[in-house]
Amino acid sequence: MDVAISEAGNAELPKVYPGRAAVVSWIFFDWAAQPYFTLITTFVFAPYFAGFVAPDPASGQAMWGFATAAAGLAIALLSPVLGAIADASGRRKPWIAGFGALLVLGSSLMWIGRPGDAGIIPPLLFAYALASVGAEFATVFNNAMMPTLVPPNRIGRLSGTGWATGYVGGVLSLFLVLGFLAASPESGRTLFGFKPLFGLDPATHAGDRITGPLTGLWFIVFVTPLFLFTPDYPAKRPVRQALRQGLRELKQTIGELPRRKSLATFLLANMIYADGLVSLFAFGGIYAAGTFGWRTIQIGTFGIILAIAGVFGAWLGGKLDDLLGPKRVITGSLVILLFSITAILLVDKDSILFVPVAPPQPGGALFAGAAERAYLVLGCLIGAAGGPLQAASRTLLIHLAPKDRIAQFFGLFALTGKVTSFMGPLLIGAITAATASQKAGMAVLVLFFLAGLALITRVRD
Repeated sequence: MDVAISEAGNAELPKVYPGRAAVVSWIFFDWAAQPYFTLITTFVFAPYFAGFVAPDPASGQAMWGFATAAAGLAIALLSPVLGAIADASGRRKPWIAGFGALLVLGSSLMWIGRPGDAGIIPPLLFAYALASVGAEFATVFNNAMMPTLVPPNRIGRLSGTGWATGYVGGVLSLFLVLGFLAASPESGRTLFGFKPLFGLDPATHAGDRITGPLTGLWFIVFVTPLFLFTPDYPAKRPVRQALRQGLRELKQTIGELPRRKSLATFLLANMIYADGLVSLFAFGGIYAAGTFGWRTIQIGTFGIILAIAGVFGAWLGGKLDDLLGPKRVITGSLVILLFSITAILLVDKDSILFVPVAPPQPGGALFAGAAERAYLVLGCLIGAAGGPLQAASRTLLIHLAPKDRIAQFFGLFALTGKVTSFMGPLLIGAITAATASQKAGMAVLVLFFLAGLALITRVRD
């Protein structure tokens, strides 16, 4: 691949784009990284930590939240700086490798999280924060490679395909854990009725703890093609010079934002709706558990179904991105999310949109209740809209940002996605505590999506 370097030393778009192997290898980064978010932060390890490692679920949720906030603060503060340095130095792969190593190390250490061992909590939370920082920063620099891989009119499809592929990886990893590794301590059987592989002891929740090392191994295996077949920018200057140049350019970029009104408005919109989306995914399972009494198997199955919906949503969203533009895809996704969360607030275990229905029976078939099935359908809409929203957002950033500072702006993009990431959970928790109503707490997310929608309409693509 021929990447031109301007007289100012900035990387321009390539004159000749790499072949299919390079593009497919880049796409597999999302596949490699997704199990961290699926297995550890959402459906398996986080609930296990709160329920069995921490002294009680409330303190476990609080401690997990503090660790998440600490990692988010580090990401928010360092993302723009590291992005600026990467733009000035020219390379992307060394950063992906370095932060990928943090993801692997932190994830693998989660095996130590034995149930009921209070002494293991501080190092376990440190490992989680370390892995979170690694996952987010590696993603920043992977995103910054996109403009060098395909022509501008195909970036939407590339971004959507990457998200869809990541969802598939997450689904398969969740199938693997729930079906073959994590067994119920009561029955000793997995979701598929098997005894866990490798002699994993259900009594010590070894099937839940193995998600850490599995995530690290999965990342190493599936990120390797990126380093073998996807070309990188050429090096432009030593790291020390890149540090000075990068910080100088970052200061210039922040000073330019008031003049780049569409870009500044988009970053603000992303900050708001990304916070709403993360909160919706984080609390969707908790809300279902409180409303319907769902447990691990039901929540895990719900997660698989949502991820499958996300695969098709991200794939279709990528095509619509190239056809209609990323702004319209973002707008449509936010409308779907607004409808879905509003409808979910009108679903209870014995009613749908105020119409009485038979409640689910204890010990009945999976998702047998009409309200449960309605929640499942609305959850699929959320999964189908969430993928295109995130994929089209990174495409729109590429449309709006200067091409010679793309990693720097992806750093700002990560900053806006993290700097207020505590607000959604904080408001949900505070309103829920004040009203003793899960519905009232979740209703705040309507405001996040409304505000994001109002701002995105003011962005000129």
